[in-house]
This record gives sequence, C-alpha cells and structure tokens, in this order.
Amino acid sequence: MPEPVSRPTARSLAYGRIRDDIVRGVFAPGTLLSENELAASLGLSRQPVREALLLIAQEGLVEVRPQSGTYVTRIDPDRVREAQFIREAIELASLAACAAPTEEEERMLRDIIARQRSASDRDALYPLDEEFHRALLGLAGHANAWAAVSAAKGHLDRARYVGMSATRAVQDYVDDHERVLDALAAGDADAAAEALREHLRFVFADLDAVRMQHPELFDGADAPRTRTPRTGRTARR
Repeated sequence: MPEPVSRPTARSLAYGRIRDDIVRGVFAPGTLLSENELAASLGLSRQPVREALLLIAQEGLVEVRPQSGTYVTRIDPDRVREAQFIREAIELASLAACAAPTEEEERMLRDIIARQRSASDRDALYPLDEEFHRALLGLAGHANAWAAVSAAKGHLDRARYVGMSATRAVQDYVDDHERVLDALAAGDADAAAEALREHLRFVFADLDAVRMQHPELFDGADAPRTRTPRTGRTARR
C-alpha cells in the first residue's frame, strides 16, 4: 500500500505563504506585519502565524522589535553574498558527485526546462527555477541538502526575485539551465560546473542593477513603514 501523504502543518503553511510574499515584494521593506491580520487572511489562528514569523526572523527577513512589532527587513547585500557562497559551494559539490543522468533523470529535467520555456515572467519562472536546482541536487542523492540551502538564502531569494528581470530576459535563465543539462548529459562535468557557476553568479550583476533602480529595498536606505496589506496584494517591484 502506498504511504499516506502527510498534510502540511498550519505553521508550515503560514511560513511558506508569508516568506513567499516577502520574497516577492508583496510585503515591502519596512512593512509592519500584524499577526491578527495575517492569521485572518490565511484562515489560521495566531499561534502558527507567530511561530512562522519567528522562523522567518531567523532568516533575517523580518525583525521582531519588543513593544513595537514585527517589521520586514531590507535586503542585506552582505547576507546575499554569504548565502550565494553557501549555495554555490553546495550545488557545485553536489554536481561534481553526479554521474551522467539516466534517461529517466534527463527526461525529468528536460520536462522542467520545457515548462520553464512557457514562462513569460519572473512570477512563472521563479518556482520552476527552484524546482530545477532542487532536482540537480537530487541527481547525486543530495536532495535533502536543499533544506540547508533554503535556510541560508532568504535575502538571496529576494535579490534573485527582484533582479530576475533587471538585467536579463527570463528565458536567458532557462538557457543557462539547458547548458548545464546538455553538459551533464554529454558527460562533461567540467563544462556543467562552469555553466552552473556562471548561472549562479549572475545574481551579483542583478544585485548591482537592482540597487541602482530600487535603493529603498536595501539596507542603508530610508524606506517608509507601512502596515500589512489587508486585502489583495500590493504591486510588485
């Protein structure tokens, strides 16, 4: 009999939704997050929302200020660089341990890329980009390492999302993925590693471009404080 699929907990649901809204800019830097309003919008009690915010605070995406509230932080370029270092080290080490993918593995990765080809903007591409990189780790049996990567890359995710359309077209990122997979399928581990390294490091060019376009998103700028949006979602940058 197949094992039953476990349902996500209320805390994990709250964590995923709130974190995603921070990464995507729905909650801008300086936004005061209300536990009551978040709980109401998510259809949850305050306790899992409070627990989720504490987890998100550990990633540095929000700051809990005693007797004031919980505020969305600005993007910290130093934390972006640190997270990029961790991510690159893990993904390249995993890639080096990969043999050429099996037919089934290559078909699975090609399918992800095919779905990426239909993405017309960063909102559609972003989750598929995550899926591709998580699948690459899985080729060497390191799928569980994605949790360690994710825990370190909160600020990196924000920079990647905002920058995804700053200097390149979204399909340029898909071209990068295809180059990595083509090299892997050809058994050229060195070419695959170089293609992956170049792909991951584009975030630095994106970061510089975004800081020039939207300095208010980054540490050191004076961004206005706002409250949690009550209905709908704010415009994304």
